[in-house]
Amino acid sequence: MADDWDDLVLDEDFIRSAGTTEPSARARMLAARWRDEEPEPQPWRSDEPPAGWFFSKRRRRWRRR
Repeated sequence: MADDWDDLVLDEDFIRSAGTTEPSARARMLAARWRDEEPEPQPWRSDEPPAGWFFSKRRRRWRRR
């Protein structure tokens, strides 16, 4: 009795042709959250430095504490 799996070749073309993709856990969490309420718009850049950073006048650049 011949098995259906005997003639199957699992090569690179077979693997790349698989069309399954799944979003990350964070993407699923945000999508579920945003279904209920739309997110607030966020600026792309801020005039304020990130939290935990300070400006050094001597070196003239942002440094992390």
